[in-house]
Formats: sequence, structure tokens, C-alpha cells
Amino acid sequence: MGVEEIEEIVVVGAGPTGLWLAAELRLQGVPVTVLEARTERDPHSKALTLHPRTLEILGMRGLADDFVGEGMPVPTGHFGSLESRMDFQVLDTPYPFTLFLPQARTEALLERHARSRGARILRGHRVTGLEQGPEAVRIEAEGPAGPYVLRARWVVGCDGTRSRVREAAGIDFPGTDATLWGWLGDVVLARTPALPLSVSGPEGGLMAVPMPGGVTRFVGHAPEDRRGDHPGELTLEEMRRRTRRVLGDDFGMRDPEWLSRFGNATRQAAAYRRGRVLLAGDAAHMHFPAGGVGLNVGFQDATNLAWKLAATALGTAPEWLLDTYHAERHPVGADLLTWTRAQTALMTGYSPEGHALRAVLSDLIGTVPAFSRALAERLGALDVGYPPAGPGTSHPLAGTRAPDLAFADGTGLFSLLRDGRHLLLELDGHQGADAVPAGRPLPHGTRHHTVRPVDAGPGWSAVRRVLVRPDGHVA
Repeated sequence: MGVEEIEEIVVVGAGPTGLWLAAELRLQGVPVTVLEARTERDPHSKALTLHPRTLEILGMRGLADDFVGEGMPVPTGHFGSLESRMDFQVLDTPYPFTLFLPQARTEALLERHARSRGARILRGHRVTGLEQGPEAVRIEAEGPAGPYVLRARWVVGCDGTRSRVREAAGIDFPGTDATLWGWLGDVVLARTPALPLSVSGPEGGLMAVPMPGGVTRFVGHAPEDRRGDHPGELTLEEMRRRTRRVLGDDFGMRDPEWLSRFGNATRQAAAYRRGRVLLAGDAAHMHFPAGGVGLNVGFQDATNLAWKLAATALGTAPEWLLDTYHAERHPVGADLLTWTRAQTALMTGYSPEGHALRAVLSDLIGTVPAFSRALAERLGALDVGYPPAGPGTSHPLAGTRAPDLAFADGTGLFSLLRDGRHLLLELDGHQGADAVPAGRPLPHGTRHHTVRPVDAGPGWSAVRRVLVRPDGHVA
């Protein structure tokens, strides 16, 4: 078994979370190696949607246009497949929409970005075990040339719901097993209905959306899918039968590219960090794919973790900073599970009472703009904040997401965050003598910028000085 030199950081898993984490670590100047068991990117797209906050993060690094240019902006979104849709256009963001972009293409763009930053990505390398030591983690892996050992100062498991890293680190994954199942199929149609479509009734629910290459994705569920055991592999004939039962037509579906089932097993890692091992994305939380939020929450996990792990690895911040990753992101993950469970209950409410609840909530979304907006902000992750811990008072903006403030010199806040550094903004147009408060040293590498805001939003008009973190939250 070959032994390699010690690595600074090893990320396990080259999905969206792992690739973005690697790119963000490289932005901070930290060497990173990504180990991915697959030899090629998965051609099947589990996720199809990027949400507003994910697009904002991409915008902070100057990448949003690349993704928006390849996707299809959708100005509305659904909650639990209700008939009335939330309006994202009213949101205070440069990206007031969800972006339809299949995961396969999202991953291709993220991998290109990570490699351009200098991330080392090794495909066909499977982690088989790891063991923590006081100074490093010993990783056992198998690659194209056979088994080998890799040592890393830090390891991040971004390797999905069946995470080998999480298991080897001994991190519990409590939750509930599947009690119902959904199905999906990417097929070619002889007759194409008006798309997208979404139908829910006593016979079950079904959605269909167009995919690249002349393929249509159908996603469905039915009352008989309430069962604890796996129903077995989905067949094209079963998919035809289910579609005819709900829609009255199978549209001549043929040539399936992907047929799959998914359950509502819901779990969350008890700890996002154990020693030198951390978790992000699906390795930290699993749930029914209601609302298409999973990829987006993993992306935001990586953004929160990257600058903290980089500062710790470089020795420019105390190690306790890493503990704030769990403190800030674990509650967000718990909230994710609550909201996906709620949407799952709505989607699978086949009884008359369930449909009455759907009708009531759908009416509220359609007639109460404040309710619709609150749901949209929540699902788009624009409301995520990290309130300061500990006793005492703090400014109301502390921990909140900083909007893309426009400045009189023609710049915007997001454009000033492209280098991934802390940003100290003087918003009164001049740098005061007390720019750095005594006894309150700024984070290493903080950039100082003096600007005047244009039409600052609520809560910002009286702000004179603010420190913004690399992830776009107020420090």
C-alpha cells in the first residue's frame, strides 16, 4: 500500500458541495485535494434548481452570469406543489428567480471553476476508511493504481447521504426511516403536453418538466407508495401506468434515460465537526427532495465553512472558529428538515382533509402577498442569519445576510467580495481616525473600503461602518 505526503485539506466527494468548497478554499490560498469515487461526472441530474441565495453567492465571486446564461430563470416557485405559486420577483436580490439548470451542468461549471483555481481533483479514488490523529487524519483509499494511504490535516466529507467519512468518523446520523416513496423518470415522449405541469388528486401527484436533449422528466407519488420497504426498481411500464392514472395519457413515453425512486428518510448529523473531520451537504443532512433545496443548502454549507477552515489551516484564526460552523449551520439544517417534512405532508395529502389544507394554503399564497413573500424568502435562503451567541446586545444587522448595496462610485457590495476577504466598509464616504476600534483587531487580510451607499435599504441607512464576512454575512 503506497503512502503519499501529507495534504493540507482533503475533500471527499466531487458533487456541487465538494467542488464549491474546493474552489473557495483555493480562493483563500489553501492547497486542497478532492477525492471522488466516480470516474466520470454523474450524467443524471438529481437537482434541477438554483435558488436566489445560491446565485447571490456565485455573484459575489463574479460567476453568476455563467450560470444564468446557461439556465432558465423562473420568476415563481411552488411550495409543496400547491397550485398558487410564490412570486420571487418581489424579493430584494439581484436574482429574483429560481434558475432551472440541471445538476449535471451545474457540476460541470463548478468543476471547471475549481480546477481553474488550482484544486486537485482525483476521480476514481474511493475512500475506504480514516483514522484521526492529533496532527492529521490518516485516509485509506483505493485509486486506479490500487490502495494507498493519504494523510491530511483536515478532511471534509461531502460524499452524500451514505457518507463513508461520516461513518468512519463515528458521527451519529439520527432521524427517521422512509415511510413513503416517490419516483422519477427521464423519458422521450411521442406527444408532448403543455409543460411544465403539476397535478395533485386522490390518485396521487405528478409533475413534469422539459429537460435538455428532448427529454421530459416526470416525478410522481401515490397513496400506495406509503410503505416502509423499498418498492423495487421502477420500470417504464409502471411509470406509464401511473402517468395514465393521474393524467389520462402516457404521451407515448419511451427510451428512458433514467428511472429511479426516492424515499422520505430524514436524518441530520449530530455534529458537523468531530476533531479534524467535518461534514457538509448531503453527508450532513438527508430529506425528501421537496422544493429542490438540498443542493442549495449544501452549497451554502460550503460557503460558510470554507473561509473558517482556510483561516484555521493557515493559522490566521484560532481553531475555535471552526466550531462556529456547526453552531451556525446545524440549525439551518434542522430548519431544512422541518420545511421539507411540511412540504412532503402537503404533497402527499391525498385525503379530503389533506386537499382542504392544500386549498387553504394555496389561497393564502395567491391572495396574501406578505405570506407568499415570506415563503419565497425562506425557500430562497434570503432570510438565513447567524445571530451572535452569548450575553449582551448586538446590532440588529449582526449575522444577517448583507444585500448587494449599490455605491455612489458605481460599485456594489457583491463585486467587492470577489477576493473572498473580510470587508470593512466605511459608509459615510470617509475613513475615520477610529477605523479600527481599540482592542478589536480585524480578521487577517481584511480589506478596507470607503464608499457612499445609494438608497440603502431598511436598517442600513444609519449604518456608518460595517464588517462583512467572506460569505456575505454581517460580522
